[in-house]
Amino acid sequence: MTTRALPYPLFDADNHLYETQDALTRYLPKQYAGAIRYVQVDGRTKIAIRGQISEYIPNPTFDVVARPGAMEDYFRHGNPEGKSKREIFGEPMRSVPAFREPGPRLELMDELGIQRTLMFPTLASLIEERMRDDPDLIHVVVHALNQWLHETWSFNYKDRIYTTPVISLPVVEKAIAELDWCLERGAKVVLIRPAPVPGYRGPRSFALPEFDPFWKRIVDEGVLVGMHSSDSGYSRYANDWEGHGAEMLPFKTNAFRMLAEWRPVTDAVGSMACHGLLSRFPELKIAVIENGSSWLPPLLDQLADVHKKAPEAFTEDPVEAVKRNIHVSPFWEEDMAELAGLIGVERVLFGSDYPHPEGLADPVSYVDALGRLSEADQAKIMGGNLARLMSV
Repeated sequence: MTTRALPYPLFDADNHLYETQDALTRYLPKQYAGAIRYVQVDGRTKIAIRGQISEYIPNPTFDVVARPGAMEDYFRHGNPEGKSKREIFGEPMRSVPAFREPGPRLELMDELGIQRTLMFPTLASLIEERMRDDPDLIHVVVHALNQWLHETWSFNYKDRIYTTPVISLPVVEKAIAELDWCLERGAKVVLIRPAPVPGYRGPRSFALPEFDPFWKRIVDEGVLVGMHSSDSGYSRYANDWEGHGAEMLPFKTNAFRMLAEWRPVTDAVGSMACHGLLSRFPELKIAVIENGSSWLPPLLDQLADVHKKAPEAFTEDPVEAVKRNIHVSPFWEEDMAELAGLIGVERVLFGSDYPHPEGLADPVSYVDALGRLSEADQAKIMGGNLARLMSV
């Protein structure tokens, strides 16, 4: 498993579980039973949201999955042969108990050399976008998922696995109620989608003042907010250029959509700065996960330029606000030393994306990307920073 032992503890900011087939439905109230169904299509099980079959995750049962780290060579060397994603993934594997349950996962973490981890769901990222016209349904389904997460994984398993319940924000009072429900059950970190919030009056930014009661609760409780890459709904904009209405399909090659891959997180963080959220709540802790870091330097340059031209639009320097509040988990193939120099080494978080194919098969090998940094700084990135953020 792990290739080596490091002289400091590892706290991984990005691990994933694979949901079981009843994760979204076990606690769904009877009157919503038809909202989510698993159906057979040509002998394969698919998920249908309100009668609409989704291909967002081709195998939503996760009985068979891509091998951890299957795309490492793709990210290291590119794809000169133009292989399909299926060819890049290679031979799949059957899901193992460690992908489904916390007990076996702890044993695997010991083998991998990981002391602690944040544990993100996988299927959850399709919920909000496919229900965006029904805010009440979003809240019901999110709560059903959180009930399953708590029962199956708990939100704090032996002070080592911190599972991230989902919080959706269409109705502020319901979002606060959901947050309180999760906090009462031990949650220390929550998952919020980097996307406009669906609502009765149409979408709007979560950084607008109407959401301040929610953010005040987050800050008062010291909760870390994980903003993990998701289906943020941006396929709508690409579809306008491509002349069709297809849903986001992350495992199908689409060169045009790849151009704007980091637009959602850019807009999410940009909104936090421009709409004043970070300035109204300077103690807010945001961890941007599995979005890499290539979007950050251009955004900071743009914010500096806007601030120079329109200082009256801000109550403080937006670049400094971002550097204060935003923590980033970069991809292993990016320049960690450059990022640490830009936002401070205290704002950089190790995340392996295990066991997803885009991640690392051996999470400890992430340290190989930190060779230009001192051992003290490596220790911060590989676990110390996240432990400090979560007060563990």
